[in-house]
Amino acid sequence: MIKIIKYFLQAILIFLFFLVGRLLGLKISRIVFASFFSFIGPLFRSKKIIKENLNIFSKITPNINETEIIDSMWKNYGMTFIEYTFLNYFKSKNSYTTIKNENLLSQIIQEEKPVIFVSGHFANFEIMSMEITKKKIPLATIYRPLNNIFLNPFMEYLRKKYICKNQIKKGINGVRHTIEYLKKKHCVALMIDQRVSEGEKINFFGQPALTTTLPAQLSTKFNLDIVPVYIQRDKYNNFLVEFKERLNPSDFKTKLELSEELNRILEKMIIRNPNQWIWTHNRWK
Repeated sequence: MIKIIKYFLQAILIFLFFLVGRLLGLKISRIVFASFFSFIGPLFRSKKIIKENLNIFSKITPNINETEIIDSMWKNYGMTFIEYTFLNYFKSKNSYTTIKNENLLSQIIQEEKPVIFVSGHFANFEIMSMEITKKKIPLATIYRPLNNIFLNPFMEYLRKKYICKNQIKKGINGVRHTIEYLKKKHCVALMIDQRVSEGEKINFFGQPALTTTLPAQLSTKFNLDIVPVYIQRDKYNNFLVEFKERLNPSDFKTKLELSEELNRILEKMIIRNPNQWIWTHNRWK
């Protein structure tokens, strides 16, 4: 009962924040919520996890500015949070986003064969799936539902209306639905940078980390290419969505080897811009 009351109060507070954001407009609300999250972020329990994660990261990339990374991460977090109330803006306009290697998307349309898009929680990570669907590519996205039973239905509504109408909940049933979409020639998009309980321990920045092997399993089983995607927010709060070179499963001896390569690609993306990756995940637990 206490948890339900807690979730209810959290949802009310977030809805109020969203209302304030809409009243302020996109530009001002980004400034306000970036500053707000920069202030309250360090007060959260995740402070310890962030510190531990950055300690691991610093062994691979020494001389990092931890203070700058943490502050920038919270500011990006705040902007991403309030941008949920402006998804209709991003959906209806192309001026906010630059696509790199857009010809790859044209090839996918012409081939009429699904691919698996993978990325991590960079910048506003929702932009990836939105841009793919705007190019008229049939797509289904895999997501983890929020624990908050009051907030989750609203977030699902936003995702289905503005990001991708085909939403697949993580889990055993989710795998079955994913295969169904692939058989219907839909591409699939998912984030692969979070710890998963059913994954394999694969090196990530020199430390074993439970890693999802689902992309490698699907790629191998159905002979589908994997397309890594990098997302970045620029200083004007516009987005770069960069589609990387395809990975063909035939180029890898095992599913594990393919999964290891995906982790290496993620590492390069994080090193490229550590300020916009979400360091709050307990990645190496």
